Amino acid sequence: MMDTAPPSPSQPAAPPRDLSTVVVPLLKGVLYQEENPTLWGSLLNLEAHVRDYVAVLGLELMLDEAEGYAFLRSRPDADEEGESALPRLIPRRQLSYPVSLLLALLRKKLIEFDAAGGDTRLILSRDQVVELLQIFLPAGSNEAKLIDQVDAHLNKIAELGFVRRLRGQGQMIEVRRILKAFVDAQWLAGLDERLAEYRQHVAQPAEETDG
Repeated sequence: MMDTAPPSPSQPAAPPRDLSTVVVPLLKGVLYQEENPTLWGSLLNLEAHVRDYVAVLGLELMLDEAEGYAFLRSRPDADEEGESALPRLIPRRQLSYPVSLLLALLRKKLIEFDAAGGDTRLILSRDQVVELLQIFLPAGSNEAKLIDQVDAHLNKIAELGFVRRLRGQGQMIEVRRILKAFVDAQWLAGLDERLAEYRQHVAQPAEETDG
């Protein structure tokens, strides 16, 4: 009988062949269950392998099975000593004041929507978004200019993956639930105080902060 030795502990098992089919889309952006249920199922099956693999890259998997989304972010310790040589695969983004304000308002709207129960999708019109912003703008602001600016801000937020425009309804958006991960509970604790600061900000004469 041929003697078969167990694999050496120094030689870890190779990752599954289909691991790249899950990791590559995650490196490109957010993965949503509703948009790709097959890929979502693969992610759940390979979750442990994905976590181990992306950890080598200085990333961590953020997965919310209940809400149906997953994404990668840089590990909090990725910039500490010993990790500084790792390239940053997930860039940090500096958001303009209006975009930050709109994200805060949409997050607050999502809280109110969830508290009311009912539908799981928060759908807003562009006019409703304009109304959210108007109270933070100086009196007498040009409404036509404001609408153009709101469209630009929404395009930026859609690019970041926090909202999406409904197909065939250009003036309607859905607030994506991944915004809950970006604006967390700790940040929300001081939301009203931050919104008060925003009001003070717009009350002062300042240069255009939109970028």
